[in-house]
Amino acid sequence: MAVLLTEQEISEALGDLAGWKHEGDALVKECEFANFVQAFAFMTRVAMRAEKIDHHPDWSNSYNRIHISLTSHDAGGLTSKDLALAAAINRELSK
Repeated sequence: MAVLLTEQEISEALGDLAGWKHEGDALVKECEFANFVQAFAFMTRVAMRAEKIDHHPDWSNSYNRIHISLTSHDAGGLTSKDLALAAAINRELSK
């Protein structure tokens, strides 16, 4: 099982994860796109990346907005997998 991150590790990591917030046992981010097609294309790219690293976001989409929540359910909180996926999501956003 994955090792939970400490509060200090989470705080330090957030310094490198633009736009992410620590809420409860999750990292959360809100994204807004020009339209639904761009939002859905982004979700598709992230889904493919998430499948490769075997860690999947909890998310919802409403037209051009996406709410993303990352947590490691099996570990009961945040792990290095969540940080890796958050960084991958930010890289997709910067494309």
